[in-house]
Amino acid sequence: MIYDDRKCTLGEGALWHPIREQLFWFDILSQKLHSRTSGSRPVSWSFPEIVSAAGWVSRDQLIIASETGLFRFDIETGVREALVHTGTHATRSNDGRADRQGGFWFGLMGKRAEKGVGSIWRWYKGEHRRLFPEITIPNAICFTPDGQAAHFTDTITGQVMKVALDADGWPRGEPQVWLDLTREGLHPDGAVIDAQGLFWNAQWGAGQVAAYAPDGSFVRAVETPLAPHSSCPAFGGPDLSTLYVTTALEHMDAAARTANPASGQVFAFEGIAKGLPEPQVTL
Repeated sequence: MIYDDRKCTLGEGALWHPIREQLFWFDILSQKLHSRTSGSRPVSWSFPEIVSAAGWVSRDQLIIASETGLFRFDIETGVREALVHTGTHATRSNDGRADRQGGFWFGLMGKRAEKGVGSIWRWYKGEHRRLFPEITIPNAICFTPDGQAAHFTDTITGQVMKVALDADGWPRGEPQVWLDLTREGLHPDGAVIDAQGLFWNAQWGAGQVAAYAPDGSFVRAVETPLAPHSSCPAFGGPDLSTLYVTTALEHMDAAARTANPASGQVFAFEGIAKGLPEPQVTL
């Protein structure tokens, strides 16, 4: 059940690279990217700024969201190439994911989660736009299997939004509340949509990833035992039927960490559902 026992202060940004058949994830506050090779050897890269989310560009290259913008990263050489500057050192990147059209969405937020400081951006074929401003904690960025709609949330609201997309993947119309978790007191974090259209949402503080049907009805939940801060799911494995989930130690005191020793580690649950390959980002 534990896929990797390295403890992340803030595990996030799980990404299964479909060509390399390799999982990548971030420890945001430690400014690190983690992975395991095909031989299950743990590897890590350290960066001079906060990094949080990635998409795949080619077999050996990722696009990575950082506190100041986006850069291309060569997995084999470690070489970085800046693509666009979007943030300042007063903000940092958070959740992000590639859309079905080959664009890359990512969120920025205040380093102390200052209210309304954040926003959600999209990069597509060299163009970048701020899509949604005045967000506090951007999360749950994911896309329907047909690519015609996107989901996202501002975690502090407890509501997951849905917005229609045009043929090039840009939003059209205004986002609408699709899933309201305020009555349950749940905090939506990272999310991914599987091949059947189920929305799998990590729920911070609840120690679970919950699945919802396209109409927003609850289907089931998978628990992350002894790790209450589940943060980001991804489907991977040879047939995309393994659910990987990052977790975090952030906001846990010594007693809570002792009581929840799996916190910060990455979980793997086999045979949960079948995912979709992560789309290739078009630069």
